[in-house]
Amino acid sequence: MEEKKETQGSLVFAVNSERFELSSVDPSTTLLEFLRSQTRFKSVKLGCGEGGCGACVVLLSKYDPVHDQVADFTVSSCLTLLCSVNGCSITTTEGIGNSKDGLHPVHERVAGFHASQCGFCTPGVCISFFGALVNAEKSNRPEPPSGFSKMTVSEAEKAIAGNLCRCTGYRPIADACKSFSAEVDIEDLGFNSFWRNGESKEAKIDKLPLYNYNHKICIFPEFLKKETKSSLFLASGKHCWQGPANLKELQILLEVSKSSGTRMKLVASNTGMGYYKDTEVYEKYIDLGYIFELSKIRRDSTGIEFGATVTISKTIEALKQECRGDFLSEDDMILNRIADHMEKIASGFVRNTATIGGNLVMAQRKNFPSDIATVLLAVDSVVTITTGSRLENLTLEKFLERPPLDYESILVSIKIPSWQSSLNASSECKSKLLFETYRGAPRPLGNALPYLNAAFLAEVSLCKDSGGIIVDTCRLCYGAFGTKHSIRARNVEEFLVGKRLSVSILYEAVILLKATVVPEDGISRPAYRASLATGFLFEFLCPLIDSGVEIFNGYLDGYTGSLFARSSKMKGKHEHLRHDKYPTLLSAAKQTIQSSREYYPIGQPIMKSGAAIQASGEAVYVDDIPSPINCLHGAFVYSMKPLARIKSIRFKPKLQPEGVTAVISSKDIPKGGENIGSKTIFGTEPLFADEITKCTGERLAFVVADSQKHADMAASSAVVDYNIENLESPILSVEEAVERSSLFEVPPFLYPKQVGDISKGMADADQKILSAEIKLGSQYYFYMETQTALAIPDEDNCIVVYSSIQCPEFAQSTIARCLGIPENNVRVITRRVGGGFGGKAIKAIPVATACALAAHKLRCPVRTYLNRKTDMVMAGGRHPMKITYSVGFKSSGKITALQLEILINAGIYPDISPIMPSNIMCSLKKYDWGVLSFDIKVCRTNHSSKSAMRAPGEVQGSFIAEAVIEHVASTLSMEVDSVRNVNLHTYKSLCVFYEDAAGELLEYTLPSIWNKLSVSASFVQRTEMVREFNRINNWKKRGISRVPILHEVILRPTPGKVSILSDGSVVVEVGGIELGQGLWTKVKQMAAFALSSIQCNATGELLDKVRVIQSDTLSLIQGGFTAGSTTSETSCEAVRLCCNILVERLTPLKEKLQEEMGSINWETLILQAYSQAVNLSSSSLYVPDFSSMRYINYGAAVSEAKVNLLTGETTILQTDIIYDCGQSLNPAVDLGQIEGAFVQGIGFFMLEEYLTNSDGLVVAEGTWTYKIPTIDTIPKHFNVEILSSGHHQKRVLSSKASGEPPLLLAVSVHCATRAAIKEARNQLLSWSSSDGFNLKFQLEVPATMPVVKELCGLDIVERYLEWKMGRK
Repeated sequence: MEEKKETQGSLVFAVNSERFELSSVDPSTTLLEFLRSQTRFKSVKLGCGEGGCGACVVLLSKYDPVHDQVADFTVSSCLTLLCSVNGCSITTTEGIGNSKDGLHPVHERVAGFHASQCGFCTPGVCISFFGALVNAEKSNRPEPPSGFSKMTVSEAEKAIAGNLCRCTGYRPIADACKSFSAEVDIEDLGFNSFWRNGESKEAKIDKLPLYNYNHKICIFPEFLKKETKSSLFLASGKHCWQGPANLKELQILLEVSKSSGTRMKLVASNTGMGYYKDTEVYEKYIDLGYIFELSKIRRDSTGIEFGATVTISKTIEALKQECRGDFLSEDDMILNRIADHMEKIASGFVRNTATIGGNLVMAQRKNFPSDIATVLLAVDSVVTITTGSRLENLTLEKFLERPPLDYESILVSIKIPSWQSSLNASSECKSKLLFETYRGAPRPLGNALPYLNAAFLAEVSLCKDSGGIIVDTCRLCYGAFGTKHSIRARNVEEFLVGKRLSVSILYEAVILLKATVVPEDGISRPAYRASLATGFLFEFLCPLIDSGVEIFNGYLDGYTGSLFARSSKMKGKHEHLRHDKYPTLLSAAKQTIQSSREYYPIGQPIMKSGAAIQASGEAVYVDDIPSPINCLHGAFVYSMKPLARIKSIRFKPKLQPEGVTAVISSKDIPKGGENIGSKTIFGTEPLFADEITKCTGERLAFVVADSQKHADMAASSAVVDYNIENLESPILSVEEAVERSSLFEVPPFLYPKQVGDISKGMADADQKILSAEIKLGSQYYFYMETQTALAIPDEDNCIVVYSSIQCPEFAQSTIARCLGIPENNVRVITRRVGGGFGGKAIKAIPVATACALAAHKLRCPVRTYLNRKTDMVMAGGRHPMKITYSVGFKSSGKITALQLEILINAGIYPDISPIMPSNIMCSLKKYDWGVLSFDIKVCRTNHSSKSAMRAPGEVQGSFIAEAVIEHVASTLSMEVDSVRNVNLHTYKSLCVFYEDAAGELLEYTLPSIWNKLSVSASFVQRTEMVREFNRINNWKKRGISRVPILHEVILRPTPGKVSILSDGSVVVEVGGIELGQGLWTKVKQMAAFALSSIQCNATGELLDKVRVIQSDTLSLIQGGFTAGSTTSETSCEAVRLCCNILVERLTPLKEKLQEEMGSINWETLILQAYSQAVNLSSSSLYVPDFSSMRYINYGAAVSEAKVNLLTGETTILQTDIIYDCGQSLNPAVDLGQIEGAFVQGIGFFMLEEYLTNSDGLVVAEGTWTYKIPTIDTIPKHFNVEILSSGHHQKRVLSSKASGEPPLLLAVSVHCATRAAIKEARNQLLSWSSSDGFNLKFQLEVPATMPVVKELCGLDIVERYLEWKMGRK
């Protein structure tokens, strides 16, 4: 068969209404790559490259000439191939508004609701929401009131459910989006910069930036309607892109490609690349998007058929269209359930392009753990396959079982049959069709592979004689548990058919299921997955045992989990069991703050500086800086071995990478330079391993190529030859490190002091717990912007480096030492950082240094932007540790002595690890232990070096304290809150444990916070309600917990510089870096406040005249670290010192002019100062007084959690926080820090598993395997009060830190979960008095679903059924 001659076409599309026409394109180019490298639209960010974070989301608009309609939908530009957008229009956040021509209300409200911190995710959030807004306005809903949209609150929240944010905690993002919904209660919206408490509803609405849905933004220019094509051919060098118009053309292309040996890729949406990364280079890309046969949806009486390239979103829409009406038939019920389940798969911007056929082909060909395959298998779906001219229809079951589909065979369609006509008409009794789907996954919504999915279809009948339920037929399908594909549990199906359901029959079915659904070897958490399988079957069948009559009489509204409630004796009180049904509102919240005008504009909740341009995409991050001419790009080759000699580094012969210019290693360090990658006061770390690599993830080389894609491909294809002969075995555990005396020294001045005599404290105890153990794992930073730098050689052997870093000065010094040049030859510039959390401090230095070394050697600019996998492998993260403790205590719960042995895994290089003992103890001392003794060892292991991560050591110390308290309470069978109460510090004991940091008595606000929170959170009443809930609910348990925090911080010297320009505008430089924590905003407020003391006319408007500029290590020296939560206040104090000097200089002139003129405004004063040569630039270094450089932050939280005993899923129902900010410099900024830190803490305690293999190599490599909190996993009710605790004379304008301490409060969620598990275990014990069952237990960190489920009982279903049957 001959391939028809194609005419070279061109790719035509629009970006923000600008026309682009390309005749030559590399078909592997993604839309993201094109936008970032070939256009000025840099708002589209690379966060993960997997479609899992939302940072790259754009709105894609596509014209349908048949219906003369434009479809608008969001897509992940990191997965969308550029050639697939032919004829489409792309809208980025720049395209809907900007600061020059006018911002869009989406931008203004996101900024005004304080919903942007570091801002890296914000453009994607804005477009995700804008896309939903556009589609809501197309609906035929009633016209909304002025200023609102047709969007519902639920749609507003779901619109951003796939967008990750590491800073804000999501609540303000949700509020900004909900503010557009006409159905929102304006009083429910959170704290913002538009209105103040007490204003009327009407006034609040008037103050919102006006949204006019009739004001259309051009998102699809008319000229594109003429560019509609029925096919496309593009040739570019060795590669081509072809879009056949029909199946026949496709078959010809496939046959020709096979005969010629052409490497070929079929493209429907390319979303599969998010999971299965492309390692091949293809010569031909075949776009299936033009083939009508593959994209149509057909409905008739026999069922509904979907073409293979129909997207998941369109499938959901079509299924729901079938189900409209007041009464749902059983067919409608099935389709509705399928649609509901599909909405939990991936994120909206992935479902919008991912195809149903592509999903099934991945399941069939690559064993992808598909939900769709399982659900469609349960309804006996049929697929159509074409091979050449032959069409074949076969069941989905047979399709999944056959050998992997070859590339000549094409999946054409999938048909869901009608079940309405299939009901057993011959049955003596009326039959009913029941269908349910289940999904156990780390996230309720969005990008998360399931631990297990299931779908069950059963035809059951009610026999009048017995009144019981008989199973006539059933299909029980399971997937994602380690088998190659979704399967039917046929043994169980055959067993159940014809049987009358009873407890004993269900028990036998469960036992049979356990033998049938067996996870394969090598799958993670096999016992948990097997337990989910039995739990899902139990949930499906159990209601039918007691509630059959209700089902058939329509007593309940369809077959839902509420049947489980009706089967309980406690009718009406039993909570619904359905684990996958979520309330419309994902989050509700209340914020209580107190602002002060005493130091105006200090103390005002002013909008974060730069928030609006972050939303509009105009804020420039390091990787947004346009590449200079001849710029090259680098990527790291890292070690896969923990200890080995490096023999050679080469590239795979068949994958010889394109565009590689050089491979930089330690051999390229210039004469006089050092192999140094980073440094702290504790030691250095090499830039590259020299002859021996000492840990996995260690940098071996830096591949430099003509693009970031080519550099990444080259680095990933590099082959490293290792040799381990004559090397001792690596140290991969802290125990081994101690055994081999591999320890880092902790300087005596940093090692914390013991408190009291341990032998006496233990002797005073009534009871003791001896040698209990806790193990804590690591946590990855997951800043949205990965490590990045740009190095540009300058004249006279100088170099300029742009780095996303928290300590530019350290990078400057390291680069100078590496290159062997003076520090004044190195300029490091940092404007803003896309999230840091400690990971952009020491860990950012080698990235900048590698770029500088490559640029120095190659004499051209070199930049890098680490891909997420490399970043995760090299990051190090939070310090894991092993804790052994013994504790003595009175029968009253008062602890008399705590003895600890802590082994900290520091990794191979010291980094900042020697500070960890001090940090751990600072927060662990939050209780009065009576006596505190400890032995803390910082262990040197062959793991990647660990570094500071938000609240480094403090979060672990706080957890250890709570674990000890919980253990004591459990031993004494006391309420945990009572044990906490009795061990809270008095002011006297506080001074013993914290010495000078304790401050004055009035500063010790924890007792009042503790009591106030009890009242505001209704702690006592809710505790009783939790008790009652647990009494009447078998399958869900609740827990509630109240915890305190004490977090000691230290002030460090910080520089500042303030200059007043001739027009009266003010420019400020500070040592602190803007990471999203609002440092620039507070500094602006301080400058305006301090300069206003000159008391000119109109000095009240000074805030708008102040600009804070980027950090430049040659302009402002001694910048130090931005870390430890106190850099904002020390930067403010440095600026105040500068302003005071300027005011002092200006005052004589002002007084003189006032005498002459009567009054004087600011601009006139400054103009006169210039004419009289007054020095209007001042710099200072704020050095805190030794006696007051340490202080303690106080706070407390109550959290209530609910645990599903069948799945282990934990839902955070409510969190109430009171946090003492002193007198907040900016309550809006501090509120954002409190909420964001708390949610990041939820990640550590509940979700984030930073897993490694046996060699220590990180295996959690991206969004598929590493789960940070999302909008659907934060507290459903999230209430925060910022306590204004009055004057603190030794603090900066009485303010206190907020960046890190609130993270510690997230332990309250973990403790609440533990309380719920305790109730589950008590219940389990009442069902089965099995030997060896211990009510005392340790809940791991993180408390993931498998961990929680295991403690609730992997065999809980069997035990319950045995109990019901009266078995032992």
